[in-house]
Amino acid sequence: MTTVLSIETSCDETAVAIVNNRKVCSSVIASQIAIHTQYGGVVPEIASRQHLLTINDIIAQAIDQAGLKWSEIDGIAATVAPGLVGALAIGMSAAKTLAIVHDKPFIGVHHLEGHIYASYLSAPELKPPFLCLLVSGGHTSLIHVKDCGMYTELGATRDDAAGEAFDKVARLLNLGYPGGPVIDRLASQGNPTLYPLPEGNISLPGGGFHPYDSSFSGLKTAVLRLTQKLQAEGKELPIADIAASFQHSVARSLTKRAIACALDYGLGTIVIGGGVAANRGLRSTLAAAASKKGIKVLFPPLEYCTDNAAMIGCAAAEHLNRGHISPLDLGVQSRLSIMDVMSLYEPI
Repeated sequence: MTTVLSIETSCDETAVAIVNNRKVCSSVIASQIAIHTQYGGVVPEIASRQHLLTINDIIAQAIDQAGLKWSEIDGIAATVAPGLVGALAIGMSAAKTLAIVHDKPFIGVHHLEGHIYASYLSAPELKPPFLCLLVSGGHTSLIHVKDCGMYTELGATRDDAAGEAFDKVARLLNLGYPGGPVIDRLASQGNPTLYPLPEGNISLPGGGFHPYDSSFSGLKTAVLRLTQKLQAEGKELPIADIAASFQHSVARSLTKRAIACALDYGLGTIVIGGGVAANRGLRSTLAAAASKKGIKVLFPPLEYCTDNAAMIGCAAAEHLNRGHISPLDLGVQSRLSIMDVMSLYEPI
């Protein structure tokens, strides 16, 4: 049974967890949302500084919460890619220092692989192969999960990620930051079919559309034009109806592509990961469509949808069990394909 202390600082949450294989022993998260809200989005320099100020206390809390000694911890992990370089560097430096001081192996983890492993925390019996629909503020991908460290990206967004689109539409409607939770809440009070909004399709050179790739920038523009039209007519904006119509379009688009991809590749399970996995519209739309096709859908618990260190620890424990260890001179990267995960580890 492998026990890992993991650190996640890829964006604006300082998170530390201790995970025993697929069981969470402790999970502590210090969110920076209140700090970045006044700027309407994450300011990288401020995020890095806040990680530096809080990380030691968060590590201490995680160890205390788990009630473990350092001798009972088998490895130290940290998110090393992708993400904000300054923020990643804080977590990685802390993890490497702990690994050296306590003579433990260091495991660098790909942030997106962590989101894939979030569902293992509530469904420890889950086994590849399966399809992962990863939807967050920075990423929207359909990933064929073949095994630990073995992934093929089958679909992606060509512009805005789904979570990014939620934030931008929320800004258009003066709903504040982050946009996902407030749009989800308002959508439950509105009519999702009142304003038919376009589904972003990616044209293929020979005709037709890409079956799995997404686009959300046109949808965002459609919401902008809708609000401008209503305002020009002197009408009060029906915020709840616009939010519901927007959310319905996103959920419909993601569901259509995920179901088609799973069926085409003969995958009977779809795992959802990322912050948008908490969205109620997506959960209900995808679950209903998958049920009709006999496809199983797994959503991680809400506390593991957004960035957290427990998912990072779960992925790290799996790698450590397989003898995958990262070199201490490993650096952080703002971008790294999910298909290059194994480049983070020394050859066995």
